[in-house]
Amino acid sequence: MSEQAGAERGRAMLAQPTGTAARVAVRVDLLPAFSVASLVAVLGLPLGWIWSRLAPPQRMRVVTPDQQVVPLTAESWHRFDDLAVFLLIGLVAGLLVGVVAWLLRARRGPVMLLGAVLGSLVGAWLAMRMGTAFAEARFPFPDSAELGAVVERAPVLETGWALLAQPLTTAFAYGTLAAWNARDDLGRRLG
Repeated sequence: MSEQAGAERGRAMLAQPTGTAARVAVRVDLLPAFSVASLVAVLGLPLGWIWSRLAPPQRMRVVTPDQQVVPLTAESWHRFDDLAVFLLIGLVAGLLVGVVAWLLRARRGPVMLLGAVLGSLVGAWLAMRMGTAFAEARFPFPDSAELGAVVERAPVLETGWALLAQPLTTAFAYGTLAAWNARDDLGRRLG
């Protein structure tokens, strides 16, 4: 008899509570999500500057009188290094953006997630464009180099796929924290 009562009590605990499900507040969250997206997008400027300082230049030798260059031995590996540094910066930035966006407790939800991810995408694009511009300004190609001279070429990003590191990491961090939360309203209400 007591086993049957314990089993019924266990089933009662697993039953869903009656009531209304938490609703997504779209209008209320649009302005904060736009603000987060704008702030995250502007953070692409310092990320691009940091990348231009960390990415190594490629040393090249002038091989013809019309200044055609070829990379020195093992210097072509720096093309990968430039991409890897950009990806690592994007992964760290995406993780931080996802966690900070989650900490905005009163605005948690899909609208804030969308704002953070779109801001991260625009920020990564801005970091790529401005980072290569900063790098070209830091390592200008000489106008006249004599035959056999070694010159440094600015770091380059040869693929646009690197843009996806920051927004995907933002979505992963925010989604992980949302999945970890056990509340239907994601803890928006403080009470």
